[in-house]
Amino acid sequence: MNQSKSFHILAKPSGPICNLDCHYCFYTEKEALFSGNSRFKMSEETLEEFIRQYIQSQDVEEIPFVWQGGEPTLMGLEFYKMVVELQKKYGKGKRITNSLQTNGTLLNEEWCEFLKEHDFLIGLSIDGPEFIHDHYRVDRGKKPTFHRVLNALHLLNKHRVDFNVLVCVTKYSSDYPLEIYQFFKSEGVKFIQFIPIVERIPNFQAIGLKLRHATPPSVDEMEVQQEVSPWTVESEKYGEFLIAIFDEWIRNDVGKVHVMNFEQSLTSWLGLPSTSCIFAETCGKAAIVEHNGDVYSCDHFMYPEYKLGNIFNDTFEKMMDSSKQREFGKKKKTSLPKYCQTCEVRFACHGECPKHRFLQTPDGEPGLNYLCAGYKKYFHHIHKYMKVMVQLIEHGLPASDVMQVIKGPLIIKQ
Repeated sequence: MNQSKSFHILAKPSGPICNLDCHYCFYTEKEALFSGNSRFKMSEETLEEFIRQYIQSQDVEEIPFVWQGGEPTLMGLEFYKMVVELQKKYGKGKRITNSLQTNGTLLNEEWCEFLKEHDFLIGLSIDGPEFIHDHYRVDRGKKPTFHRVLNALHLLNKHRVDFNVLVCVTKYSSDYPLEIYQFFKSEGVKFIQFIPIVERIPNFQAIGLKLRHATPPSVDEMEVQQEVSPWTVESEKYGEFLIAIFDEWIRNDVGKVHVMNFEQSLTSWLGLPSTSCIFAETCGKAAIVEHNGDVYSCDHFMYPEYKLGNIFNDTFEKMMDSSKQREFGKKKKTSLPKYCQTCEVRFACHGECPKHRFLQTPDGEPGLNYLCAGYKKYFHHIHKYMKVMVQLIEHGLPASDVMQVIKGPLIIKQ
C-alpha cells in the first residue's frame, strides 16, 4: 500500500472553542491563530468535503473518524446526525467507525441514545475523584464540573455506550495515584488512559502569537527552555505515579481493567510497532483538520509553520505525502540525541513526543524529553513483569496469568 494512504486525520469541528476553562488546556488559546470573524464551527460544506475526501483517501476496509476539540459536542447533536448520513453517502461499503472526545458536560439521554445507536466510542475527560478533578477542570464561570462529568459517565454506562476515561496527570494529581485508580475502579470503569500534562512557560514566539503556552520545540533546531507551568507534572513523579498504579494493576486487574499506558508498554516488549504515535520511532501519520478545513501536521503542532494546506485547495494524499510532512515525521527519529540513541529503553520510548523535547542531555546536547527520568524509572520497574507476560503470550497463555505468577509459581509447559 502507498505510504500516503496510511494516515489518520483528527477532526476539530468546533476548533479551539470549549465551554470549560481547564487551567492546563493548550488548545483553547488557538483561537488567537484565526481571524476575528471566524465562527469556529465547521460548515456543512466543509464537513461534507472532509468526509468525502477522507474516505476517498483511505485504501483500507475500516476508516476511523475521530472528533475532538475544543469541545466537539458544542456542534450539537444534529451535526453528528449529518456526519452519519454523509459517511453512509460516501462510505461505499467500507466500515466506518467514530470516536468522540468530550468533557461530558453536555451529554444527556438523547445524546447517549444516538451514540449507542451509531456505535460511537467516547473518550471522557475526567481526572479522578472530585477534589482532584475540580482542582483544574472548571467551567467558564470558574465553577467546578465534577458532578456534571460524573453524571455523563453514569449516562454512558446506563446506555451501554463504549467509552474510556482520559485522565490528565498534573503536578497536583500525581500525589494521588491510588486514590485516582481506585475511584475509577469503584465506578466500574474498564478502560483508562493517563496523559501527562507538560506545558512550558510562553516563549517569545508564543507571546507574538498571543498564546499562553510555549510553542513546541522546532523540528529543525530544538530549543532549550526548561521553565514549565505550575501544573506541569514533575518527571520522576509521573514515573512514580505510573509505578504505583501498575503495581496494583499487575497484582489484581490484568485483563479486568485496561490501562492503555501499560498495554502500550506490553506492545513494545512484544517487539511490535507502537500503536501510539508518541512511542513510535517516527511520526507524521496523524494530522488534524480544523473547523475551516485547514490541515496541520499534528494536534500538538498547530502553529502557522506546521500548516500543510486546506482541504478545498489540496488533497489529503498530497498534504500527507508532502516533503514537509515527511520531513516532520522523520525528524522525530533523526533529531533524537545520542544519549537517547544508546538508551536501554529506547525500544519502548523512542524519545516520546517531540513536543516534550526541550531539556539538555547530561552531556549538554539539546532535545532530551522532559519526561525522560520518569519514563526510565517506570520502564525499568515494569521490565521483569513484562518479560513474564511476553513469555505467557508466547506459550499461548493469557497475559492475565501474570497475577498467578506473582502470587505463586505457575508452571509453563515447554
